Amino acid sequence: MTEIIFEVTEDEVDGGYSASAIGYGIHTQGDSMEEIRRNVREAVDCYFDEGMTWPGITRMVQLKSESATTGW
Repeated sequence: MTEIIFEVTEDEVDGGYSASAIGYGIHTQGDSMEEIRRNVREAVDCYFDEGMTWPGITRMVQLKSESATTGW
Protein backbone atom coordinates (compact mmCIF):
# COMPACT_ATOMS: atom_id res chain seq x y z
CA MET A 1 0.00 0.00 0.00
CA THR A 2 1.39 3.39 -0.95
CA GLU A 3 1.11 6.54 1.09
CA ILE A 4 1.24 10.20 0.12
CA ILE A 5 2.19 12.83 2.66
CA PHE A 6 1.27 16.45 2.01
CA GLU A 7 3.13 19.26 3.74
CA VAL A 8 0.62 22.00 4.53
CA THR A 9 1.85 25.53 5.23
CA GLU A 10 -0.11 28.62 6.18
CA ASP A 11 0.58 31.86 4.34
CA GLU A 12 0.98 34.25 7.26
CA VAL A 13 0.95 37.35 5.02
CA ASP A 14 -1.94 36.69 2.62
CA GLY A 15 -3.80 33.98 4.57
CA GLY A 16 -4.83 30.61 3.23
CA TYR A 17 -2.90 27.37 2.94
CA SER A 18 -0.67 25.57 0.44
CA ALA A 19 -0.16 21.81 0.25
CA SER A 20 2.60 19.91 -1.57
CA ALA A 21 2.98 16.15 -1.78
CA ILE A 22 6.41 14.82 -0.81
CA GLY A 23 7.87 12.89 -3.75
CA TYR A 24 5.01 13.70 -6.14
CA GLY A 25 4.30 16.70 -8.35
CA ILE A 26 1.03 17.44 -6.60
CA HIS A 27 0.37 20.94 -5.25
CA THR A 28 -2.79 22.79 -4.27
CA GLN A 29 -4.06 25.76 -2.28
CA GLY A 30 -7.11 26.69 -0.21
CA ASP A 31 -8.48 29.46 1.95
CA SER A 32 -9.31 27.19 4.93
CA MET A 33 -8.28 23.78 6.27
CA GLU A 34 -11.62 22.38 5.11
CA GLU A 35 -11.01 23.68 1.59
CA ILE A 36 -7.41 22.40 1.51
CA ARG A 37 -8.63 18.91 2.48
CA ARG A 38 -11.11 18.93 -0.41
CA ASN A 39 -8.48 20.29 -2.79
CA VAL A 40 -5.93 17.65 -1.74
CA ARG A 41 -8.45 14.88 -2.51
CA GLU A 42 -9.26 16.43 -5.88
CA ALA A 43 -5.57 16.92 -6.74
CA VAL A 44 -4.78 13.26 -5.92
CA ASP A 45 -7.73 12.13 -8.06
CA CYS A 46 -6.49 14.25 -10.98
CA TYR A 47 -2.86 13.10 -10.64
CA PHE A 48 -3.46 9.34 -10.69
CA ASP A 49 -4.93 7.89 -13.87
CA GLU A 50 -6.30 4.39 -14.46
CA GLY A 51 -2.90 2.85 -15.20
CA MET A 52 -1.27 4.05 -12.00
CA THR A 53 -1.31 2.56 -8.51
CA TRP A 54 -3.44 4.78 -6.31
CA PRO A 55 -2.26 5.57 -2.78
CA GLY A 56 -3.91 3.69 0.04
CA ILE A 57 -3.38 6.51 2.51
CA THR A 58 -3.17 10.28 2.11
CA ARG A 59 -1.85 12.26 5.08
CA MET A 60 -1.60 15.97 5.65
CA VAL A 61 1.02 17.40 7.99
CA GLN A 62 0.74 21.07 8.87
CA LEU A 63 4.09 22.79 9.25
CA LYS A 64 4.41 25.81 11.51
CA SER A 65 7.17 28.32 11.01
CA GLU A 66 8.94 29.65 14.05
CA SER A 67 11.05 32.73 14.35
CA ALA A 68 14.49 32.17 15.80
CA THR A 69 15.23 34.66 18.54
CA THR A 70 18.70 33.31 19.25
CA GLY A 71 21.69 33.88 17.02
CA TRP A 72 22.67 30.40 15.96
